[in-house]
Amino acid sequence: MVSQDFVSPAASPVRPPAPLDEAAVQESLRPFGSSRMLPRAAYVDPDVFAWEQKHFFGGGWLCVGRSSQTPAAGDMRAEPVGEGSVLLVRGDDGALRAFVNFCRHRGHELLPCGASAQAGVIICPYHSWTYGLTGNLRAAAGFKNRPGFDAGAWGLVELPVEEWHGLVFVAGSGTSGPLAESLGTLDELIAPHEVGRLVVRGQHDYEIAANWKILTENYHECYHCPQIHPELCKVSPPKSGENYSAPGSWVGGWMDLRDGMTTMSLDGISRGVPLRKLDATGLRTVIYVNVFPNVLLSLHPDYVMTHRLTPLAADRTRVECTWAFAPEAVDAPGFDPGYAVDFWDITNQQDWHACESVQRGLSSPQAIPGPLSAEEDAVYQFVTMIARGYLGQPVWNTGSPTAATVG
Repeated sequence: MVSQDFVSPAASPVRPPAPLDEAAVQESLRPFGSSRMLPRAAYVDPDVFAWEQKHFFGGGWLCVGRSSQTPAAGDMRAEPVGEGSVLLVRGDDGALRAFVNFCRHRGHELLPCGASAQAGVIICPYHSWTYGLTGNLRAAAGFKNRPGFDAGAWGLVELPVEEWHGLVFVAGSGTSGPLAESLGTLDELIAPHEVGRLVVRGQHDYEIAANWKILTENYHECYHCPQIHPELCKVSPPKSGENYSAPGSWVGGWMDLRDGMTTMSLDGISRGVPLRKLDATGLRTVIYVNVFPNVLLSLHPDYVMTHRLTPLAADRTRVECTWAFAPEAVDAPGFDPGYAVDFWDITNQQDWHACESVQRGLSSPQAIPGPLSAEEDAVYQFVTMIARGYLGQPVWNTGSPTAATVG
C-alpha cells in the first residue's frame, strides 16, 4: 500500500499571488492592442522564479518525459518537478506510476534526476529500504517486528500521472483534476499525427541563458522570422496561418508550407514518410502548440519535433529537443533524420541567440515592458495565461479560451 500523505483536490489551497506588482501584471491583461508584456521582474527576479517553480512547475500538470523512456516493467526514471523531483516506475501490470523521489526513511533520493534504472524493486541507495514497483515498503533493515512500526504506513508518496500521445505528465501538487480537463479540445488536433506511435530518431539538448517564458514567447510568433530565419522563410511564409482559440491550458497555431515544399527542411523536401492519418490540409500545414507550462509540439506532415523545457534559474533553461518519425520511415534502409534535425538545429540556434539577447536586455533596471504587434496574438494568449496565474487565478482546468481581440 502506498502512503496516504496526499492532499485531495477539494482540499487544495488557493494559490497565493506572485511577488510582483499587481498593477504591472494587470497591464498584461488589458485588451489585445493596448496590453503590455509581463513586468521585467517576471524574467529576472529569483523570487518570481521560485514562485513559478512551486506553483507553475510543481502545482499542476507538467510533462516529465516520454513513455518510450520507461517502456518495460521495472523501468525507472527520475525527473525534476517544481522544487523537487519525481520517480517514474513502470509496474509489472504495465501501468506507469509516479512517486515523490525521496525515501520514507531519511529522505534520500531514490534515483538522481535524469538517471534511469531497471530492476524488480526500488532500493534506496542510502540504507537499502526496499519498495515494490507499486510503491509499497517491502523491507526496512532493523525494523522487522519492531513494536509500533507499520510497514503499510511507509510506502512511497504517489502522485497523479497520465500518458498522453506518448508524453508523460505528472501533477506535482497531487491536487489537479484529470489531464483531459486541462487540455480541452487539444486531443482532437493532435490525434491525426499519432504522436505516440512515432519513433524518436534525433535528440539535441540545449542550455540557454534565458528565462523559460522568453523561449515560449519566441515560439509563439513569426514576427521575428524575416529578420533571423532565412531558412524557415524559404519553406514557410512567415505571415501564413492563424492561431487557435479554444478551451484549455494550451496555446497554438499553424503555418503553411510554400508551394513545392513538402516539409520543413533546408530544401523543403522530405526524406521520411507522410504521417498516415493526415488529410490533404494536414500534409500542407505545420502546427505549433505549447502545452502549459513546458512542452512545445511542432507537428509536421512527416515528423513531430518536441521541445521540453526545464527551468534551471531565472536566466537559464534546459531544453530537450527530440524528433520523431513514422515507424515505416525509420525502418527504411538508409533512413537519415538529418533533413529535419539539421534544419531545426539551425533554426533553434537562431532563436536561442535572440532569446539570450532579450534576457540581457531585460536585465537592465531601466527595461520597461513593451507593446505587442498584431502578429503577436498567440504571445498575448500565453502572457495573459501567465498573468492570471501570477494573480492567483486558475491556469489548469480553466475550461475557457484565451482569445485575443484587437482593440
